[in-house]
Amino acid sequence: MKTEDFRLQLDEKIIPYWNRLKDEANGGFYGYVGYDLNVDKEAVKGSILNSRILWFYSNTYLLEEKAELLTYADHAFAFLRDAFWDKEYGGVYWTVNDDGSPADDTKHIYAHAFALYSLSSYYAASHNIEALELAEKVYQIIEEIGRDEYGYQEGFTREFVLKDNKELSENGVEAQKTMNTLLHVFEAYTEFYRVTQNPAARNSLYDIFELISDKVYNPALRRQEVFFDEKWNSILDLHSYGHDIEATWLIDRGLEVLGDAELTKKIHVITDDLADKVLERAFTGEYLLNECEKGVDDETVIWWVQAESVIGFMNAYEKYPDRKEYEQASEQIWNYILANVVDARADGEWFWALDSDGVPIKTHPVTDPWKGPYHNGRMCIEMIRRIEHAS
Repeated sequence: MKTEDFRLQLDEKIIPYWNRLKDEANGGFYGYVGYDLNVDKEAVKGSILNSRILWFYSNTYLLEEKAELLTYADHAFAFLRDAFWDKEYGGVYWTVNDDGSPADDTKHIYAHAFALYSLSSYYAASHNIEALELAEKVYQIIEEIGRDEYGYQEGFTREFVLKDNKELSENGVEAQKTMNTLLHVFEAYTEFYRVTQNPAARNSLYDIFELISDKVYNPALRRQEVFFDEKWNSILDLHSYGHDIEATWLIDRGLEVLGDAELTKKIHVITDDLADKVLERAFTGEYLLNECEKGVDDETVIWWVQAESVIGFMNAYEKYPDRKEYEQASEQIWNYILANVVDARADGEWFWALDSDGVPIKTHPVTDPWKGPYHNGRMCIEMIRRIEHAS
């Protein structure tokens, strides 16, 4: 694989698509584009999507140092600060209307994790002290309100009263805690600590490593459990292949940022096991399966699962260069993405999902409050950096 291919995807497909969604009238970025590529300018705008866009432009600026990219990051930051941030109770709303007024005023720790993740990167790119101050407020909310004696709670009302967790519950269960939210809190804390060297965040990372090792990782099944009750008891037989391969490199990045050799040795046993199991169980030779519930595989090809597997398998290969199957899997999935997942239409980006025959599923939009430039854009950024570092 060559950096030129990833730069081409970034510069000629992903960045131009998101540039076109900038809302000059109301701020932020348009929140919904259907499969037909029609933009719904009146759709709600999600805090997760806006944060992912902010992260994306901040990091493409850090990679390419093009001033225009920072202006898009500035635009996303302004909307997070002015529309998503609750001036009365603090925290970020789940969604706002197209004009920036609150739509769903739920306060969810998952959304705060992405706000912290993006604000940390934006501060690294812009040196905007206001972004750093907001990041510190978000970190305090997650730690002081979101954290209980067992870990991190998830769904809250606007006033931060604990509520149900329908936003992050799927597959017919309602979970009090999820691997997904914990993973992205970890991801956010990794970036926050990397940028600020905040000692409290370092301690929080150690606490999350303990949760991953003792509660989330299932050594008997060589996977992460996904949905939990309050005390981290798994409530569903589910293997999320995409989250496991994503976790391998995100957790390894956290280890790299902490620089603790003893902890790295301990946790690498887990990330190595996760990568090996996913390769063995979910890689078809072309793409990665989505998940397995109660022994039944979901063969839907999901855009973010493929993007994360390119990085995850390359990360495993970099650790173990004699394991050529990891490098081959990364390259084969990348080739599959280029041939099938990338939307060849002039104004398209990546399809959300394909069936097992590689046919796009037209009921899925191209953009909505969950689908932003975070997974595929990050894949390009990561692969460019990794390939250049190796050379």
